[in-house]
Amino acid sequence: MAQTLTNTQQVGHLLTANRKAQGMTQAQAAARLGISQARLSELEQNPGRLTIDRLLVLVNLLGLELVLRSPAEKPTQTASDW
Repeated sequence: MAQTLTNTQQVGHLLTANRKAQGMTQAQAAARLGISQARLSELEQNPGRLTIDRLLVLVNLLGLELVLRSPAEKPTQTASDW
């Protein structure tokens, strides 16, 4: 499922939701990232503090992709998408 993000808080919610959906605790994710659980908690709550490098590592850990595109490139929704 694609999601359009317009602010950093949405990034934090998306990352947290995907981590939880995978049954991964903050401690488990943090260990795989090589950071403390407290640091991961801070980044999930304040994602504006994420560096691009750290964001990409976290996105990959969660099995997500980061895709940038112009709004004109958005796929059109059809009745079958409902």
